[in-house]
Amino acid sequence: MEGLRKMNDAIHYIENNLDASLRIEEISMIACMSKFHFQRLFQLITGLTVAEYIRKRRLTLAAQELTHANVRVLDIALKYGYESPEAFSKAFRKAHDISPSEAKQIGKNIKAYPKLSFQIQINGDEEMNYKIIQKEAFTIIGKSFRVSMENGDNNKKIPLLWGESNQNGFSEALAKQAGDLGLLGVCLDFNHQENEFTYFIGAEKTIENHSLDWEVREISALTWAVFVSIGPMPDSIQLVWKRIYSEWFPSTGYEHANGPEFESYSEGDPNSENYRAEVWIPIIKK
Repeated sequence: MEGLRKMNDAIHYIENNLDASLRIEEISMIACMSKFHFQRLFQLITGLTVAEYIRKRRLTLAAQELTHANVRVLDIALKYGYESPEAFSKAFRKAHDISPSEAKQIGKNIKAYPKLSFQIQINGDEEMNYKIIQKEAFTIIGKSFRVSMENGDNNKKIPLLWGESNQNGFSEALAKQAGDLGLLGVCLDFNHQENEFTYFIGAEKTIENHSLDWEVREISALTWAVFVSIGPMPDSIQLVWKRIYSEWFPSTGYEHANGPEFESYSEGDPNSENYRAEVWIPIIKK
């Protein structure tokens, strides 16, 4: 609950300063989080980067002012941080499908992106399937890639990495050597200062695959909360991530253990309604 309250404090700060300069470093301080953790948590829960949310809210307020006040487009553009009317018009048209000048005309449709509010969702008919596992240290093999959190670059790069791995045969070769956990997508080596982390496409090291010339990483012994995802990828597993941070963590006595996180993928068609995957989160008791 405390974490969601702090997230709401950050939203209030954003809303009160949409017509001023907003820096993610300052917003994350309001939420009592590092810049890295705040951006990642915000994106997991909302599906938007912080910058995308700010832009959507500014363009919502800009449209409202243009339709209800006798103001110049230039003044509104400058008020909401655009350096020129041209840049503002381009962003405005992309958001509302009309130009700022057209928005001033009576009867024109505009779009509104509402202010966010973080709260625990009580969905009695939607269970969260999970279990708590204490797993001894294990080793993974595969390939690692450094990924940035800036402007949601991680959400763009990681699917490209999997697409490349599927095309060049690496995923297939890895799947043939995978242990009981199947193929893994692991997030580790979080660097809060540089706002980046390592993404590792791999599998658990076994006796059969120990001699392969791939990267090797050690995962420490940890207690894990393991959540099941059933349904087509990536929508089903993205929903699980969202519910973990918006529902499960706030309503349980656990917190993140600051270790690696990973997704475990089973064999089968990832587009199937019955496709099964897992999310593993390291936890400690509060």
